[in-house]
Amino acid sequence: MEPMEALSVAEIPRGAEWQYEPKWDGFRCLLIRDSDRVRMQSKGGRDLVRYFPEVAAAASAISAESFILDGELIIHLEQGYSFDALLQRIHPAASRVKRLAGETPASFVAFDLLRSVGADLAGLPLAKRRPALEKFARRHFGGNGVFALSPASRNRAEAIRWLQHVEDGHDGVIAKRLDLAYCGGTRDGMQKIKLLRSADCVVGGFRYAEKKQGGRKVIGSLLLGLYDGAGLLHHVGFTSAIKTSDRSGLTEKFEKIASESSFTGKTPGGPSRWSTRRSAEWRPVRPVHVVEVSYDHVSGDRFRHGTKIVRWRPDKKPTQCRMDQLRQTSVKRGRARLAKPDPRQHTGAAGT
Repeated sequence: MEPMEALSVAEIPRGAEWQYEPKWDGFRCLLIRDSDRVRMQSKGGRDLVRYFPEVAAAASAISAESFILDGELIIHLEQGYSFDALLQRIHPAASRVKRLAGETPASFVAFDLLRSVGADLAGLPLAKRRPALEKFARRHFGGNGVFALSPASRNRAEAIRWLQHVEDGHDGVIAKRLDLAYCGGTRDGMQKIKLLRSADCVVGGFRYAEKKQGGRKVIGSLLLGLYDGAGLLHHVGFTSAIKTSDRSGLTEKFEKIASESSFTGKTPGGPSRWSTRRSAEWRPVRPVHVVEVSYDHVSGDRFRHGTKIVRWRPDKKPTQCRMDQLRQTSVKRGRARLAKPDPRQHTGAAGT
């Protein structure tokens, strides 16, 4: 089974056919229970059971012996939600995973029910699946401390408030069609809206693209940096959203200023835990060019995802690109309008 995908849009859609939910900032997961077997399928098809044994154990303890939940794995620490704590779980050492499961236990926030006690619900419209999910949550979630029901509303004003008060627990809004069945593997029935912000960054290096253009190597991504209070330049992310027509010119431009070093603080790392295909090779350049990029989320003073180029800033000095741009954004976030989901509460779709 493939999870339903979301189409990125600029605005929250209007109409009585839409249901709105917070877009949780965690690991998407299809949790499948079939008798005594539990599978936790990631968005990419990977089984996450070995990385989140406490969630699998809680799923095994639920009295319903057959169900499929669509939801998000999150970790809530004393200081708030932590995506980095989720990343720490993707580790080959079982002993480390077991220790972290005890120190930083994960929760599962459910937002859809696709099967329940042998009944296939995926073919039903969301308007019928949501009440079935709420009933399932009332019966099985209370008291286990792991499972919680995600809020949902048919009130667009509520969705706007969620978007305006983005916090560590969520990074946008999801809109779903009430009249459609579960559209696994497609973007037909779900849209996502994120609150985009921008920052002026220094280009500290680049990576070549895997494929050549016109027989020569061209830039695939630019590595971005920001200065801290001590004057150190830290790598904070990248942008690969470069127009094909611009790649040749940017390659020539940055190859001319290649240097032995650039980042003086945190430097670009190697392959991620999720993939070993991404090259660790990068070329430093003199930190003299400034680019404004748009981004959707920051985690640990780094852009979570790739950014998009808004414009080049020849009018700005590289030393003006400071880390506090990101920290100021965090301070502006609203108070915890979406507090840690309480498994004992099962509020239905507001505005119905």
